[in-house]
Amino acid sequence: FPIGAQIAVASAFRHAELPFPGAAPRRFSDRQKDQEQPKAFDPALLEFLVCPLSKKPLRYEASTNELINKELGIAYPIIDGIPNMIPQAARMIDRKAQDEEPKQT
Repeated sequence: FPIGAQIAVASAFRHAELPFPGAAPRRFSDRQKDQEQPKAFDPALLEFLVCPLSKKPLRYEASTNELINKELGIAYPIIDGIPNMIPQAARMIDRKAQDEEPKQT
């Protein structure tokens, strides 16, 4: 390989672990912070959140850590306290089972 190609390859490998150019490399101590307990969902947000598909209010299900749209039969996951409201991320739920469960708010 020409020296210029070797430098380009070495440079690419050196920056391959960074999430974007100019990002600081992560240390082991940073990984420990990532493994802390996940953040809890704040039920006060239910006042502002609606289903992106039906525009109807959602119900928080603490046992599964999801936001439920009973009308459409879908559940949006909550990850580290942040609801993932992307319709493709929602899962279908059994409507009959949801009718039998008491409401969790």
